[in-house]
Amino acid sequence: MPLHYRKAKAATAEELMRSRYSAYFFRLSDYIVETTHPDTREPGLKKQLEKKIHNISWQFLTILKTSKGGPSDKTGKVEFLAECYVEGEPHEQHEHSRFKRYKGDWKYLDDKG
Repeated sequence: MPLHYRKAKAATAEELMRSRYSAYFFRLSDYIVETTHPDTREPGLKKQLEKKIHNISWQFLTILKTSKGGPSDKTGKVEFLAECYVEGEPHEQHEHSRFKRYKGDWKYLDDKG
């Protein structure tokens, strides 16, 4: 929660990934928007999130692999599996996320890792 309330900053890409998962869990759309890299942040992202965010019940996050993304790195990758229910149906999201620093802070870039 310190990251969500801007009391701390993510030291690693994995830490940002975990905080973003928690933000989805707690439906903190502003945090998700703020931690998305400006180069890939779609206009209207907040509106898109707010349409869908209440239909998904996140259950569990498993970090499968990380590459770079440490305190002194500029880029990083995190492979994860997130389990959820979408309108009552079980789903899994398997993603290879890329992260990149922006003005010194870790930001989610995309899922093309």
